[in-house]
Amino acid sequence: MKLNKLAQLLALIGVAGPAIAQEAPAPQMQRVEITGSSIKRIAKEGALPVQTITFDTIRKAGITDTAQLMRLISANGTGADNMTSGNNVFGADADRVSGGASFASLRGLGPNATLVLLNGRRLGNHGGSGKAVDLNAIPLGAVARVEILKDGASAIYGTDAIGGVVNFILRTDYKGLEASTTLNATEAGGGMERSYSLLGGLGDLQADGWNVMASVTHDVNDKLESRQRRFANGFQPERGLSPDTTGTPYANILTGAGTALGTGFKMPGDATTYLQAGLLSLQGKCDSVPGMSQYQTDLWKDVTSPTRTRYSCAYDYGGDYVIGFPVERTTAVSRGTFKIDDNHRVFAEFLGSRTEATAELTPLQISTSLANGNAYPVNGPYYQDLSAYIPSYDRSKPIIYKWRTTPWGNRTQYNEAESYRGLLAAEGTLAGKYDYKVGLSRSISTTQTDLVDGYGYTDKIYAALASGIVNPWAAPGQAQTQQAMDLIESTKYRGAFQHGRTTMTQLDGSVSGEVFNLPAGAVSMAAGFDLRKETYSFGQDVDATKILLSPGNANLDQATRYVRAVYAEALVPVLKDLEVQLAIRRDNYSLIGATTNPKVAFRYQPLQTLLFRGSAGKGFLAPSFNQLYAGRLSQELPNGIIDQQGCAANPGNPAYCAIERLDYNTGGNPSLRPETSKQGTLGIVAEPFRNFSVSLDWWAINIKDRILNRTPQVVLNNYQYLPQYIVRAPDGTIDHVEAGWINAAGLKTRGIDIGLRYDGKVDGYTYAAVLDGTYLDSFKFAEFEGQPYKEQVSQFSTRDIYLRWKHTASLTVGKGNWSALLMQRYASGYNDQLPNGGKGTPPAGFDPRVKHYTKHDVSLTYTGFPKTTITVGIQNLFDTDPPFTAHNVDEVVGAGWDPRVADPRGRALSFNLKYKFF
Repeated sequence: MKLNKLAQLLALIGVAGPAIAQEAPAPQMQRVEITGSSIKRIAKEGALPVQTITFDTIRKAGITDTAQLMRLISANGTGADNMTSGNNVFGADADRVSGGASFASLRGLGPNATLVLLNGRRLGNHGGSGKAVDLNAIPLGAVARVEILKDGASAIYGTDAIGGVVNFILRTDYKGLEASTTLNATEAGGGMERSYSLLGGLGDLQADGWNVMASVTHDVNDKLESRQRRFANGFQPERGLSPDTTGTPYANILTGAGTALGTGFKMPGDATTYLQAGLLSLQGKCDSVPGMSQYQTDLWKDVTSPTRTRYSCAYDYGGDYVIGFPVERTTAVSRGTFKIDDNHRVFAEFLGSRTEATAELTPLQISTSLANGNAYPVNGPYYQDLSAYIPSYDRSKPIIYKWRTTPWGNRTQYNEAESYRGLLAAEGTLAGKYDYKVGLSRSISTTQTDLVDGYGYTDKIYAALASGIVNPWAAPGQAQTQQAMDLIESTKYRGAFQHGRTTMTQLDGSVSGEVFNLPAGAVSMAAGFDLRKETYSFGQDVDATKILLSPGNANLDQATRYVRAVYAEALVPVLKDLEVQLAIRRDNYSLIGATTNPKVAFRYQPLQTLLFRGSAGKGFLAPSFNQLYAGRLSQELPNGIIDQQGCAANPGNPAYCAIERLDYNTGGNPSLRPETSKQGTLGIVAEPFRNFSVSLDWWAINIKDRILNRTPQVVLNNYQYLPQYIVRAPDGTIDHVEAGWINAAGLKTRGIDIGLRYDGKVDGYTYAAVLDGTYLDSFKFAEFEGQPYKEQVSQFSTRDIYLRWKHTASLTVGKGNWSALLMQRYASGYNDQLPNGGKGTPPAGFDPRVKHYTKHDVSLTYTGFPKTTITVGIQNLFDTDPPFTAHNVDEVVGAGWDPRVADPRGRALSFNLKYKFF
């Protein structure tokens, strides 16, 4: 097969083959616009590393939403940007306002650094976080193909495109009516997925001069709970995993001055002073309550752990998580196109989506205290007397305790997201040789979060606990009294909690065509403009400071910014076999100023079976509204904070060495600078023998001024790098700490994308074997300027895991009305997190390496019935469990397994039926 023929078969990609495409697009010799360029040309001339996934592939793979689709792309990051893990990441990187959303993250650079387009145009960002496009808003049932540009594209598209571009191309000029349904059921139960779609169109654009099409898809996903999967088990001490919490459904008793346990206690014959105790632990019966176990002191050893936990029970709340939210989603798109003449047409397009997702977290964990007035009273009916075990126990004093408040129920949040976009556009040809397009669009995205259960007013909950009516030591099988349940119900808050809204109004246009000839051929150029008005607002519907352990408390009055951009591009045939692409774009942001970003790329084809290509460019990522203007919150750190710099100079001085109630601010930072990048690619495409092609693309990205959210503790621990965020009083003591969003140092990442394809026909059978893989050579990160860059590849991390190797491979065989697909998804292993950061003593059975994960899917498609297509598939054919990891849910959801790497659904049967009425 000649390379030109190969390029036609792999239309719009410029690489050796789509990793998971099962049917190559038919050759199209008309000029088309390729993702990553504004110049239309013959498809086979594309020179950028773009991967194409067809709708036929999506259907045969049993994919029902765009988040699943992104998992098949090796260049996409292995991070917490999906509904399973993205909304349950703890710490500074927690995203508490994107419930029910999923995002793309090419190269693992984060959702903000991946540009998501629909038919080559921008969409509005998610209304909650405002940081990126929610993939759930894409109408997958109307998608014709997806193009993934694996190269930076700020010179063409502006901000967000540092990691690359994902362009969803919808069906156009459709005529007919078809309905389809997909059912996907797991063998082990839970997580059932159902999808129903209808696609219709009237009019033939060429024959009638008009076409109107519309599509609507409705998806329903059932809840999947940790208890439904055997691998979701946070108590495996023989493997180094055990819960690190004493907030148990059967409360543990704490020490404190003026309380029953006093400031500490000793056991008979033991001189050690202990700080916490539980009746079930003293009786050796921790496991009598489901999910509870004796605290494994040796695994979680630190300065206070043995004295705090030796006589305490622990609770595997990781095994109580909801790992798959129940989701109901409706997406719709309609498009009407009118052909003015052979050179001009206008069209209007409307896109709408509505997603409802219910997130569940484990019940509130409360540590009572005398100061908060919620200790258990001496005269309470359930007062627990431990004097039989602890001689110093003083039953004349109240009890303070740590309790997982299961009678309040799971913390449940209802998330509703709606997105709409209207577009009016025209495109065509001027003077018979210049292609143009112009469009005016308006996007709106809104979110609403309601608290459904498990949350309540702090003062009312504390009063209920202090009454003694609620029993924190309900024995197994023992329920709370009706009086207690009525009291608990009276403390709860149910209703609207927070809401967000983004809008984007965009006017864009471009013109392209051949402008003059050189000896090697015609020079093509493009010029365009992009004018946008973007707004974002976020607010609370209730004062979250009054809600105990609320998901957040942030307000952002509507912020507005204007973006004005112009860009130009040229394709210059330097030699007969050498083409150079030059591009430059200047963006001017009303809030952060102007930036100019160039790019140069080349395509050299010395032989019909050999192609070289490469690119170099600069990029930028503008700070989001939330990063700039999220409400600044003033809070206090607890007692005992150490000013390391001041304490070293003033040893023993409590003003530096034991600070009480240190103030800090967190939230947005109006002084943020844009992230900037320099990146490049260098690749080769070859066909060493007939029907076999291979592509290798080396890429590298360097980013400066990375925008990160950092806690006051991190700022204090890195005082030598962040002195500007530690505000000192005239006497040298710390007045307060400025935390939240800051410009950090940067990162450096590089790797190789590999594409293989072998296809052909023998004895009436067609076959295609393809592979898309990414080898990550390095991902180095420096959190602050002056710190050395630290390698992250194959290391556990609480945000993204940068795996050394990922691939998706497939084999398709077809004959007549039958076709079969076998697909494999592989993720390499990595170094596990050591229990308690390595402070403890891992057991002899602990394996410091998380094993690789391999998942196989198979499907069979039959088209022999009139107007009917039937596909039956099995996902996770061998029912492979996620590999074991010793990380605990305090870092990211999933005790004993990791949703960023593996699929928790297990083996599943999918059935797709499509019927075309006409």
